[in-house]
Amino acid sequence: MSYTIPPRWKDKVVSPEKVLNEIKPGMNIFLGTGVAEPRTLVKHLMASDANNLRDLKLIQLLSLGDALPADERYSRKYRLKTFFSGWVASEAVAAGRVDLIPSRNSQIPKLFKSGIIDVDAAFIQISPPDEAGFCSFGVSIDVARHAMEHASIAVGEINEHIPCTHGDTVVHINDFAYLIHSTEPPIFFPRWPVDNVFDKVAANVASIVEDGSCVAFFIGPLFEALAKHLAHKRNLGIQSFMITDALMDLIKSGAVTNRNKGLFRHKSVAAYAIGTSELMKWLNHNPLVEFQGIDVVSNPSSMGLNNRFIAILPARKVDLTGNIALHIGKGNVSPGPGEAQEAFTGAALSKGGRSIFALPSRNLEGKSNILLSVEDFPHQFTNRESLDLIITEYGVASMRGRSTRERALALIDIAHPDDRGELVRAAKEANILYSDQIYLTESSHLYPADISCTHVFKEDVSVHFRVIRPSDEEDMRNLFYRFSDRAVYYRYFSPIKTMPHTTMQEYVNIDYRHIMSIVGIIKESGIERIIAEGRYALSKDSPYADVAFIVDEKFQGSGIGSFLLETLIKIARKRGIEGFTADILTDNKPMLKVFEKVPFPMHAVVREGAYELTIPFSKKIEPPEGS
Repeated sequence: MSYTIPPRWKDKVVSPEKVLNEIKPGMNIFLGTGVAEPRTLVKHLMASDANNLRDLKLIQLLSLGDALPADERYSRKYRLKTFFSGWVASEAVAAGRVDLIPSRNSQIPKLFKSGIIDVDAAFIQISPPDEAGFCSFGVSIDVARHAMEHASIAVGEINEHIPCTHGDTVVHINDFAYLIHSTEPPIFFPRWPVDNVFDKVAANVASIVEDGSCVAFFIGPLFEALAKHLAHKRNLGIQSFMITDALMDLIKSGAVTNRNKGLFRHKSVAAYAIGTSELMKWLNHNPLVEFQGIDVVSNPSSMGLNNRFIAILPARKVDLTGNIALHIGKGNVSPGPGEAQEAFTGAALSKGGRSIFALPSRNLEGKSNILLSVEDFPHQFTNRESLDLIITEYGVASMRGRSTRERALALIDIAHPDDRGELVRAAKEANILYSDQIYLTESSHLYPADISCTHVFKEDVSVHFRVIRPSDEEDMRNLFYRFSDRAVYYRYFSPIKTMPHTTMQEYVNIDYRHIMSIVGIIKESGIERIIAEGRYALSKDSPYADVAFIVDEKFQGSGIGSFLLETLIKIARKRGIEGFTADILTDNKPMLKVFEKVPFPMHAVVREGAYELTIPFSKKIEPPEGS
């Protein structure tokens, strides 16, 4: 060992056998979690045949290491109680070898403080002491301090590989009855591989995270990929259940400053660290990261003190009404229903907070993760009334304020293209969608997801542009009904008064090979609203396409119309279209000015009170030198 114990504390240092001799049958023993598991004590406990080590209860918040009983041989010696059924513990829980205590993370410390969960002995891994005798709990705070305060025997296992961390981590050697030297390295965890699908899911999640947001991380491919997609953000904050290698990368990128947080400002806060030895070295005496107990980190009220708190939760399945099935089983350390509810509530309490459930559209067997119902799946999260965003590699579906029918359409839009037709059929049969619902399944593979951008216009109005989807039907109807009679007449050359479902669904279900429609979307109080649409439609037997667009009157004159026209021209030229045609009423001067700005020659003929415009793309008008 590279450290020494000062003489005045040497009498506390004993062998593991001495510690185990103090244990009596029936005792409840608390163990640290994950990287902080006291592996030397656990291994000696498992290997010993001493008669006093019988009918013990081991209590561990999350079992990731050696304490998990591998088989029935240990059933007479001890039984493990855990608060989380993931990783490899799920099989032991299902087999009846491990007891699961369902509880929300932030409430677990109260169970120890109140004595509801009794602790007789606490085996805690700590960093080497300094000259004054102070150690660090390292990378797992959970409820170690509460367990020590209630235990009659507190044992510190000194591990020189454990980092000394900042926050509520300081503990003195005098707080332990015994100390032992660790002979085992900590449990390190390799980084998760990321495939192309998870990379796309993460990119879509990152599109929701605005500068200045506060985010939380778990482990898995989604978060491994997410870090690199957030690296270009600014002034992010971190209040996370765990620090991982991916989160380390994000903090090191400079995207994280924590300057906008309402709690633990200028600090990234976590309760655990799980990852590689590189992560542990980085955390050693790192002032940028602070560790706090789970009653602080996972408390919805503390999350809510941070503006724009984004709860990002991996999902296993989602059904067309918005019910969620969370992950379960071997290898899983994703949040369960209790953890999800706390993060969900924290986002709801946060000003500008958002909650996201993210998942690939299909599982590893190629079956859809978006279903008609998830009623047969365990680990359900059913807070449909407060559901916000569902994200797959095919896009973002907003659930807030939408009817069951609208939700179903939005979720079908982000399902795998090969699964959308069957989902539409099943939804019709279940009376979730209209029986006459149109859905051009052959266009599913043609959706141009790459046509997406955000532009800031006058008065800092930020507008996101993307191609129209079938689920935009209701938003497009709302846009129509916000227009004045004059605006409607300018767009449709007719005094249309209504826009029924039968008409609008034909308008939003398009064949992207022949029609292109771009919608402009703004966010108001976290709600997306379509405020503009521009489209072209190829003319029959002609290399030209007819173009038209409309902008919410509240936003006219800001340049949105010109941007839409420029975008449509770029798309059309890439697709081999030779020019645009358009019809504009002669008194619609603002629209005519938009067309006059295009960098191509424009030919206009007046017929029956309207300009018939032709804009060939064959020759671009270059601006004068110096302009």
